[in-house]
Amino acid sequence: MKQAHAALRLLGGALVLALLGAAAQAADTLAPGAREGDLIFREGTEAVSAAVMAVDRGAFSHVGMLVGRPGSWLVVHASPSEVRGRPDGVVIDALAFFTDPRRSRRHAVYHVEAGDEARQRAVALALSMQGRPFRIADPAGTYCTELVWKAWRDAGLDLDVRFTSLALPLLPGRYLLPGDLLASPRIRPLAPDGS
Repeated sequence: MKQAHAALRLLGGALVLALLGAAAQAADTLAPGAREGDLIFREGTEAVSAAVMAVDRGAFSHVGMLVGRPGSWLVVHASPSEVRGRPDGVVIDALAFFTDPRRSRRHAVYHVEAGDEARQRAVALALSMQGRPFRIADPAGTYCTELVWKAWRDAGLDLDVRFTSLALPLLPGRYLLPGDLLASPRIRPLAPDGS
């Protein structure tokens, strides 16, 4: 009888691990056409996200760049810290972390129309900025949209975006808002079926 109970506990534990693994894999999958260098936008859950969306009047408040490959996607992005003890800045997070419902109400992948060489350069440039501080209106730092725009620009692809002039208290200037980036003729939404 004890052996039967032990076997049931082992089976139950294996089932829980299999379900957790399947959930993690499901959270780490994107449309089949997603590629390194593509952009992943999200509507965040924090007050700063609501503020960005109020100014931008767009559907998303944050963006990052996909790195890695299907099944093990990562996202490089510039963000105020989302992990206790980690400074604000350019970080690399697992896709499941980036899209977790605690941080993301919804997300969408946008394909960047670019060749393989430019794509590799853009990814390398974005990754090279890891650790750079998250700063708005400070050339020593960067923010999410600026990070991905600069990576692609320095890789040789002009995303052909416009910056929005804002009269923010203490930080007036021209900013690249998520809606400005979404208006780029060089990107297109990637449908769930990869088209």
